[in-house]
This record gives sequence, structure tokens and C-alpha cells, in this order.
Amino acid sequence: MGIKLYYTTVTASREVKSQQAEVMRILESKSIKYELIDISVGGAVRDEMRSKSGNPTAIPPQIFNEDQYCGNYEMFSEAVEACLSPSAPLAAPALDVSMPCHMPKSTEKHTLAL
Repeated sequence: MGIKLYYTTVTASREVKSQQAEVMRILESKSIKYELIDISVGGAVRDEMRSKSGNPTAIPPQIFNEDQYCGNYEMFSEAVEACLSPSAPLAAPALDVSMPCHMPKSTEKHTLAL
């Protein structure tokens, strides 16, 4: 499976719960299949997520296309908003809900196959 979503089933943070639910809702609304990887099953999975994202303090949700890091919730949300705005073709790298997409990470583009 292409898209991997690192998330957690154990959190006291309403913000994390809300962000995870929003990412899942958007992916499902676009009929995008994704694999859920629960970091609460063990420290090794959490450490893997942080290592792959290049951020030793990363928290869920974190999104990957296979093993290529695409971004966190903020990057995902910005890409979705940019794609839905009237100026989307002129916007920075964005998540295009109808074609292979790009989510911004610094100045690099990472493909998120939609």
C-alpha cells in the first residue's frame, strides 16, 4: 500500500485526535487507501516514525508515500487548502485531489499519490 499514516490510539490531546480524524476523513472522502500505523503499540514504532520524518520530536499524524516523507498535519492541511483555492495552479506545491500530488516540505516536492 502506498500511503502510510502514523497515528496513535492513545493520546490525551484533543488536537492530535482531531488532526488524525481530519486527515483520515479527507483521505477517505477521496477514496484514497491508506495504511494506519499505530505508534502507541511500542516505542520502536514511534522511533521509526520520528526517524523517517527526520524530526526527533514528531507527533502524529505523520504522512508517508511508501517510505517517502510527505509531511505532518499542518503540511497536509496547507496542501489541501492550496489545492481547493481558486489560485491553486499558482500556489506553492500543493496536494492536488485529482492527480498525483505534492505536499510541501521546505522547498522539496514529495509525491502523495492520490
